[in-house]
Amino acid sequence: MFLHGTSRINDANHLEIGGCDVTELKAEYGTPLYIVDEQLVRRRCREYMEAFTASGLGFQVAYASKAFSVMAMCRLADEEGLSLDVVSDGELYTALQAGFPAERIHFHGNNKTPDEIEMAIDAGIGCFVADNLVELHMLQAIALRKEVTVNILLRVTPGVEAHAHHAYASTGQTDSKFGFDIGNGAAQEAVKLASAQSNLQLLGVHSHIGSQIFETEGFELAVERIAEFTRKVKEELGVEFPVVNLGGGFGIRYVEGDTPLQVSEYVAAITGAVKKHFTGISEKLPQIWVEPGRSIVGDAGTTLYTVGTNKEIPGVRKYVAVDGGMTDNPRPALYESKYEALLANRAAEPNEETVSIAGKCCESGDMLIWDVELPKVESGDLLAVACTGAYNYSMASNYNRIRRPAVVFVQNGQSDLVVRRESHQDIIANDIIPARIAKQTVAK
Repeated sequence: MFLHGTSRINDANHLEIGGCDVTELKAEYGTPLYIVDEQLVRRRCREYMEAFTASGLGFQVAYASKAFSVMAMCRLADEEGLSLDVVSDGELYTALQAGFPAERIHFHGNNKTPDEIEMAIDAGIGCFVADNLVELHMLQAIALRKEVTVNILLRVTPGVEAHAHHAYASTGQTDSKFGFDIGNGAAQEAVKLASAQSNLQLLGVHSHIGSQIFETEGFELAVERIAEFTRKVKEELGVEFPVVNLGGGFGIRYVEGDTPLQVSEYVAAITGAVKKHFTGISEKLPQIWVEPGRSIVGDAGTTLYTVGTNKEIPGVRKYVAVDGGMTDNPRPALYESKYEALLANRAAEPNEETVSIAGKCCESGDMLIWDVELPKVESGDLLAVACTGAYNYSMASNYNRIRRPAVVFVQNGQSDLVVRRESHQDIIANDIIPARIAKQTVAK
């Protein structure tokens, strides 16, 4: 397993993260356990802020909270000067309860409900990213009724397909559920409509071409096409865009062979393309917003499991089962995502066997890793799976009524619980037995 951030193998032959021996974390918090390297998260935040500051352009770096949304993460993002991207009332509520400044919150999503829009307006968020005509009309009607003006960006699809590992990770192409297409004229019509609304302030446009991207060409092409669109809109409609949001999608290393760029390289390519293609369109270059999520928290997360049973099929494979699975990491089942792992309590021992890591759910597809090299695995061993900081906790479920794990932040030898492990009571907290069923049970 590739060691990220502050991860290392200590003198006891144990994996250590943030100065904390994971065997001690297991003893205190149990497993499965999400472990977040706080120092690495903060480093990634600062890399974005420093790279954009060096560009000389106006900017906002908005953490995409869908990657990992808990109050402690919202507070950390605020401390590092980031804005916040939310896509639901739940993410918005989490941010507000954490004390995140509402004026630095951007609300995304292709199907915002009237209740979500009202909640966001009442909170005083900084901007909506409008995704379709229905939403534009809702925003105008609600803002008019509340006698306020709301800031909006229009999400557009520039016709750029990201080089993502899975088709679901591409979002900037013409055939997408998101946004107004530039190529067929829908985006220009949206600009015309939005500009005519009395209670909407059009700040600019938003583009997101996909996720887990390892090159800059797609971003540069998107900038070029958005610049062309911006020039056309100014010439034909007299509308200027003070803000251009280029989304996220910056990749991380999950397994050997993944080749992400440094944050500074992505930012230099984007800001260079903006300076090249937007110069001369308006007197001032637009402010650039981006929305990294995975690249901030992805490789800072490790999931710790306890090994339980195993099953060896001679000549075929050996299955090793852990006490978690697709309930805490659905990405292998959804996207065929790949991960690396090691035995955290015997981290420096040589590999002796090839095994496949199975989850405990009653599903044949509940497999975390196929064919990983490990020392001879024994029941009770601790398995650490790397790079689980993004889209693991946030996509976790209670399938089979399995309780979701705890989350701890670690740094400088200190661990802090930021999400408690769910209890059995939590599992049934919202269950209700109707009176008629209860009476029938009594009668029997």
